[in-house]
Amino acid sequence: MPPETPNPVTGEAISGGPPRHVVAMPYPGRGHVNPMMNLCKTIATKAATINNVTTLIITLVLTEEWTALIGEPPDLPNLRIRSIPNVIPSELNRAADFAGFLRAVYSKMEGPFERLLDGLEAHHPVDAIVADTYLAWAVAVGNRRNIPVVSLWTMSPSVFSVFYHFHLLEHKGHFPADLSGGAGFVTRNAISIPISIPTYGGARENFEFHSTSGRDPHSLSVFMIFVENLHGDFSWWRGVILPCPAPDSERGDEIVDYIPGLSPTRLADFPTFFSGVGREVLGLALDAFVWVRRAQGLMFTSFYELEPRVIDALKSTLPFSPIYSVGPLIPHNTLADHTTRSTTKNDHVDYYFKWLDSHPKSSVLYVSLGSFLSVSKEQMDEIIAGVHESGVPFLWVARGDAERVQKACGEKGLVVPWCDQLRVLCHGSVGGFWTHCGWNSTLEGVFAGVPMLTFPIFYDQIPDRKLIVDEWKIGRKVVGAGEVVKRAEIASIVKEVMDLEGEESREMRRRVGELSESCRRALADEGSSEADINAFFREFLRSGIRRDGDEDGDENSSLRGDGYEDEG
Repeated sequence: MPPETPNPVTGEAISGGPPRHVVAMPYPGRGHVNPMMNLCKTIATKAATINNVTTLIITLVLTEEWTALIGEPPDLPNLRIRSIPNVIPSELNRAADFAGFLRAVYSKMEGPFERLLDGLEAHHPVDAIVADTYLAWAVAVGNRRNIPVVSLWTMSPSVFSVFYHFHLLEHKGHFPADLSGGAGFVTRNAISIPISIPTYGGARENFEFHSTSGRDPHSLSVFMIFVENLHGDFSWWRGVILPCPAPDSERGDEIVDYIPGLSPTRLADFPTFFSGVGREVLGLALDAFVWVRRAQGLMFTSFYELEPRVIDALKSTLPFSPIYSVGPLIPHNTLADHTTRSTTKNDHVDYYFKWLDSHPKSSVLYVSLGSFLSVSKEQMDEIIAGVHESGVPFLWVARGDAERVQKACGEKGLVVPWCDQLRVLCHGSVGGFWTHCGWNSTLEGVFAGVPMLTFPIFYDQIPDRKLIVDEWKIGRKVVGAGEVVKRAEIASIVKEVMDLEGEESREMRRRVGELSESCRRALADEGSSEADINAFFREFLRSGIRRDGDEDGDENSSLRGDGYEDEG
């Protein structure tokens, strides 16, 4: 029998012992499932290259709906998918009642997940759980079972730091609140609804929220979308979605300079818990950050070089030492060397790549407004007309509006209901990316080295825009003089970004090219992300890592029963 070979990552033998077992549990939304899937693939591939493939088992846990949505499972022998029942509202309807969806995720998934763990552990003990930060109950489950939990944060490290240090915003008076009570009301600049939300941190009552995103015209559109789609009894919603204030909002221009690692930031550039997210949504998010302190590690989907100041500051303040930046967790491994040419046999995909092949280098604007919330019809009409009037060829992902957009834009562009976004961004003819600034899309734009036209709608998209435009200087804001950005303003911005000879455009392309190179170096052998993946293997998958106990752990701890009923 040949001698066992040492594992170059863990230093241990690669055979002869029981397999290590990682269970991964994403929050059930596309922007969370995709990076968790990519993380699982990365870990599985890494294990297969340094270990016998039987040494590590990865179990990705999804709802039955998401198991069907992802289609064919990954072709990796040590990565498997297991399902829990659909105990939450459908992914297809979550935008209609976002707070209700979050409330169900928070209260109904813990029981089914723990029952699944019982079955998994009967065959292979679980060595570590990797769970989305928003799934606070997963930390409670791990603590009860003495299984280490690594929290995966799928937004930017900057946004993590804002939530983690939210108490500073309240202490400094930058989280606007009127505790005097009274009936709810709506004004030009604010909505107030008396509420009392049970949270782990205690009830928060009678809040008045002032919109601070004075130069962001989209909050009113989001508000109207939510109001138009509310169903049933309004009383349990307890949420607040705010319209936009006048552009000269004084509060929006106030500077916050005390969040560790963040550069001085206008209130208007913070996540829209000020002006675009329901109060219950914020309460649940803050509860997750109470529980993240009880996790044994933290992972970012980004790479260290993108936000080093923030990550270093968090390493000095978080109660646990392992913080891993393992990204970008995007499907870069699926890209072949010939990404820039059409190679697929799928007729639909082949069609839009052939269309891209027919255009000169960096001449096409790629437009994607995301898949969750959109803008008002009036604003959409202006975007369509502005892109058309710019004269720039474009590839536009319009999903339900493809026919309407194509008809309005004529023959200058191509409109599709879906595309392989990363491959499109890496195509040589694509020279600009109109983006809603979701974090996964932001990482893909950086990886591809494409300047961005930023048009955020809500939540973390707002601070992501600040990173793109002000910190990294690789994009432009799509803003105008009024609440609705007009077509002439849009056409002008598009032409300036896509002008390859313009000084501003050249500088953006130089800077995003440098970031792209940093990104690819991080993923390469001996890069920062590769090093952090190796550190995760060493620190969580070596033998004997499973804890004997935790002074903060409580065998009775659970997120159930504290204001919510487990109906799972």
